[in-house]
Amino acid sequence: MNSEDLAISGIKKIVPKRLGDSRGYFSEIFKADWFRESVADVLFVQDNESLSATPGTVRGLHFQSAPFAQGKLVRCSRGALLDVAVDIRRGSPTYGKWVAAHLSEENGEQLWVPVGFAHGFITLQPHTVISYKVTAPYSAEHDKGLRWNDPAIGIEWPGASDYILSEKDKKQPLLVELTEFFQYT
Repeated sequence: MNSEDLAISGIKKIVPKRLGDSRGYFSEIFKADWFRESVADVLFVQDNESLSATPGTVRGLHFQSAPFAQGKLVRCSRGALLDVAVDIRRGSPTYGKWVAAHLSEENGEQLWVPVGFAHGFITLQPHTVISYKVTAPYSAEHDKGLRWNDPAIGIEWPGASDYILSEKDKKQPLLVELTEFFQYT
């Protein structure tokens, strides 16, 4: 496995190696010791998965507040998506900035999104499946969000005639309205 730093410190793209032949391929997609030494010294406590049937489905931008703040290791096991992370750590030199990675079943790449970032994605193909490990369990009380299309952030979502969002995601606060949940250290 290899890791690549992205434009915001702490966010990394993970590129597992694939060994292939005429039958297909084999890939180690997670190794705890390697991850702790090369990416982040964390413990994953839960695996999540969601299916989005229609291209143009946006989920996010989500995060959880302390004491259930989550780091996420995200991969796309079917289809393709654009995965996005937004820095929401007050005092950070990249506060309100975003980075993205194209994740697909073809490339097998993953994105590490540490605590202090809002996370979301848009599906690019039908029946896209996203799977991710988290460092804290889900807590409805600590579940928070940020508006997916906040002009102050300016995420460049791939074009779609109609984006598909949950009612909850349509009503998330703008960055300027966001309570301080994380401080940059």
